[in-house]
Amino acid sequence: MTSDIIRTYFPQISDEQQRQFDALGDLYLDWNAKINVISRKDIDNLYEHHVLHSLAIAKVVNFRPDTAILDFGTGGGFPGIPLAILFPECHFKLIDGTGKKIRVAQEVANAIGLKNCQPEHLRGEEEKGKYDFVVSRAVMPLPDLVKIVKKNIGKKQQNALPNGILCLKGGDLQAELRPFYKIVETTDISNFFTEEWFKGKHVIYLPI
Repeated sequence: MTSDIIRTYFPQISDEQQRQFDALGDLYLDWNAKINVISRKDIDNLYEHHVLHSLAIAKVVNFRPDTAILDFGTGGGFPGIPLAILFPECHFKLIDGTGKKIRVAQEVANAIGLKNCQPEHLRGEEEKGKYDFVVSRAVMPLPDLVKIVKKNIGKKQQNALPNGILCLKGGDLQAELRPFYKIVETTDISNFFTEEWFKGKHVIYLPI
């Protein structure tokens, strides 16, 4: 398990960002032994299946400084922590309804000195803040997610991509995306990353 895969696809990262990515391997291995946030058999694929997968969002939008992003249902910190490392001038709030998972995200963020990332034990219905984007990783069907987070998308636009929702999803999404077929955009992650595992996985973008 090595973080070299990150630099392969994001050669512009600084030494400090590389150090933060490097540290994730041991931190998640250690925390996962105490609190199961990543399936035990998948922890060896942390960088490909979790960190790089999270960063597929960065291939669809290059968040401008001061962009506010809500990671809905972050679990142990995905996609929020990898994105917060990559975009140090943006503000990330990571929420999850499971307290022990948020604890892992908080401890990992503290350990790598991630200052732009605020994990909080909170259900999506309780989140009142306004954000430019909501990101999530296969938390729930898109229509259900839209109902909960629509209230959290701010009006002020500051990115090339209009404010909205960015989801990481896999499989056949036709039925799930049908209500939004006129505006939703689906991008295959295999357009960016050549690893076999990314085939059939997508970044879904829905402007709100």
